[in-house]
Amino acid sequence: MAKHNSAHQVNSRPTREAFLPVTRADMDARGWEQCDFVYVNGDAYVDHPSFGAAIICRVLEAHGYKVGFIAQPDWRDPSSIQILGEPRLGFLVSAGNMDSMVNHYSVTKHRRREDAYTPGGVAGKRPNHAVVVYSNLIRSVYRHTPIILGGIEASLRRLAHYDYWSDQLKRSILLDSGADLLIYGMGEHQIVEVADALDAGLPIEQITYIAGTAWRAAGTNALDSVVDYELLPSWDELNADRLNYARSFNTQYRNMDAITAVRLVEPYPHNVWVVQNPPALPLTEEEMDAVYDLPYARAWHPDYDAAGGVPAFAEVKFSLSSNRGCFGECSFCALAFHQGRVLQTRSRESIVREAIELTHDPDFKGYIHDVGGPTANFFRRACDKQVKHGVCQGKRCLWPKVCRQMKVDESGYTELLRELREIPGVKKVFVRSGIRFDYTMADPSDEFLEELVQHHVSGQLRLAPEHVSDKVLAIMGKPRREVYDAFCKRFDEASKRAGKQQYVVPYLISSHPGSTMKEAVELAEAVRDMGYMPEQVQDFYPTPSTMSTCMFYTGVDPRTLEPVYVARNPHEKAMQRALIQYRKPENYKLVKEALHKAGREDLIGYGPKCLIKPVPPRPTAAGAPNKNNSKHQAAPKRCAARKSSTRTSGSAQKKRSPKGKRS
Repeated sequence: MAKHNSAHQVNSRPTREAFLPVTRADMDARGWEQCDFVYVNGDAYVDHPSFGAAIICRVLEAHGYKVGFIAQPDWRDPSSIQILGEPRLGFLVSAGNMDSMVNHYSVTKHRRREDAYTPGGVAGKRPNHAVVVYSNLIRSVYRHTPIILGGIEASLRRLAHYDYWSDQLKRSILLDSGADLLIYGMGEHQIVEVADALDAGLPIEQITYIAGTAWRAAGTNALDSVVDYELLPSWDELNADRLNYARSFNTQYRNMDAITAVRLVEPYPHNVWVVQNPPALPLTEEEMDAVYDLPYARAWHPDYDAAGGVPAFAEVKFSLSSNRGCFGECSFCALAFHQGRVLQTRSRESIVREAIELTHDPDFKGYIHDVGGPTANFFRRACDKQVKHGVCQGKRCLWPKVCRQMKVDESGYTELLRELREIPGVKKVFVRSGIRFDYTMADPSDEFLEELVQHHVSGQLRLAPEHVSDKVLAIMGKPRREVYDAFCKRFDEASKRAGKQQYVVPYLISSHPGSTMKEAVELAEAVRDMGYMPEQVQDFYPTPSTMSTCMFYTGVDPRTLEPVYVARNPHEKAMQRALIQYRKPENYKLVKEALHKAGREDLIGYGPKCLIKPVPPRPTAAGAPNKNNSKHQAAPKRCAARKSSTRTSGSAQKKRSPKGKRS
């Protein structure tokens, strides 16, 4: 694959020649009469490897294909997807780096006012269910041109799935979109195989054999040539009994490894089936390096300069992706379903090369904002047996505790951080992806923690224990609270040895499945003992294709079919969230109601352990501090975990960043 170069730059900003064509004039400038592929995307065009569309386009380009790009077409105007003409081989369609519904709506289903993936942050530039809308728009104009779906929205909706915004099951997005083929997962292997098959003259309907794809079969004998598959519950069965969906999702979840997975078939009425082939093989280190060495412009398209650029790019411009995939398997996270449990990493040499390139950017101030991925301190596979035998289907790597077969080794990541901070021009390297603290606690060496404390934390280390109740943590797939407390103590001691005042800031999730009002109050008590009010709080958001979302819809854990309590009522969810931020005056009524509902009136009073007083706080003048609450707004001076009696808290879900972090 081609190496990155800095050609076509004026005043440090890449000119449009450094980007793929977005207009017919751009095609003419390259001497192109026709594109091989046209990529239609719900995001603005940012040519950077933190954006999936950029990777897929550059991979195709590296294999000799001509790719044009249509960003955020007007879905009400068919001419908007005709600006580059009909591609020779097909249209590629993606909603962008986020599911379009998550992009548009908060957990309370209120419309968001900004879109970080649109020039100037302007909202409303893409439709709801963007993949479906774009595909149908294309099909209305180009009746026979192949349409291939990809990206996070297509990947997580590849089979029947629960849609939180309509509160019902939806069919495979392949059927509703009218597309010909769906690529799930990260897609580099699949897109090249699909392109080569189409280029060789194979009709799209015959491209049914590629790993990491899903396709539609129709007709009485359509499955005669399909072998070695497992039949999932049918669409009618899924709608008849929610337990059937729980069983189906568990089967899907157990078949996400390229080595151990089997083909899955989901039946629909009128002799229609959606066939999901086993996942594609993970990228090797060499392949990962090659992907990140491609000639990205590493900027937004110059057409967006007048609007001030694309806000989401600021988060990743001076960050480095070191890995993908995650063996943490948090129940509320879709990463395992999308990227898989097998960790894929770049070489240290590749990451250092990219870091050196960052230092040449005139906007670089000496700070690398992040080095990581879904989990920063994962830098090798969970265990060596995964190379030949795949991941274990019957057990998890880190829950209920770190597997004895796991090779816990943070030395590679530690050495990487050391190399990066020694690069001339680099002042500080931050670790902001979040670390898996139980993995660090299982490391027999203190080397990584000492490196982290000394050089890569600026006062606060953000962690994700998510909750404090062991009952809820077990459902989440997170380590017991005692592990978090032990890490906080160890971090505090290391900070003191380094002569630094640093503390842990936990993310919190309210109303996660399994959390009754009793557990919500327990979490509030933990916040009380922390001594400050956390700002990072997220009400559980049922996004497509996570274990927790399946629990939210079905009321059971799909792995065991055991009942799980689910707070579905918006008012109850509001109470659970308010409890975490009980010091806010505007939350007083909700907190009081929640404490009465939980039978915890002992927390209403004037004692040191009480959460609220019997009477609401007096309203304060605009901008004036409330003397009863202002002392709680200051950040903690030390780690949240003090002693065995001190309660610590959990963490919030982070919005999916362009690097594919937690959603």
